[in-house]
Amino acid sequence: MGVRADGTKELIAMADGYRESSESWASLLRDCRRRGMRAPVLAVGDGALGFWNALNEVFPETRHQRCWVHKMANCLDSLPKSAQPAAKKAIQDICNAEDKEHAAAAVKAFAKQYSAKFPKAVKKIVDDEDELLAFYDFPAEHWIHLRTTNPIESTFATVRLRTKVTKGAGSRAAGLVMVFKLVESAQARWRAVNAPHLVALVRAGARFERGQLLERSQTTVA
Repeated sequence: MGVRADGTKELIAMADGYRESSESWASLLRDCRRRGMRAPVLAVGDGALGFWNALNEVFPETRHQRCWVHKMANCLDSLPKSAQPAAKKAIQDICNAEDKEHAAAAVKAFAKQYSAKFPKAVKKIVDDEDELLAFYDFPAEHWIHLRTTNPIESTFATVRLRTKVTKGAGSRAAGLVMVFKLVESAQARWRAVNAPHLVALVRAGARFERGQLLERSQTTVA
């Protein structure tokens, strides 16, 4: 799924692959490049190593943003249930912070509070801090769209529901056709990105700080 210059979301490519293999992902991304897609400014995904390895191969200049919903679930799974409510609140303080500086401070607070008892949980956040906080370098209006892979997850919820009813598609080709038609239908209901006029600026390489556009005079070094 991609975002056009007018802020609308569009299905870019779809393919079946072998689990989460790097080659399957690389094949899909190479096809996008062959069809004329330039390197994305930012890619948002879960923790699947295959995708990130393939992205580094095909579009090495693209920045990474890890999905906060997946990261939170993985982090909480490594904690005892009694500690999960407070930890969830602490993690939400990071991804809902006022800006990147406050988010970084919240990461440090989370590490300080939980590193002694739950180092594995802390490691999941700290090791991926740069990729978890990448969205803060973009327009504040876009943060809600960049923090998670929810747009894709909600679309595939419809796909999973249909495949459960049909108990499979019968063949690989039939499965691809069914999924494509379901996603194509869902595409008409995808929510456009907030402040679409800023998408072109992002694409052009404009810089944003604390969610606000930096004017040219602010980015010029004497």
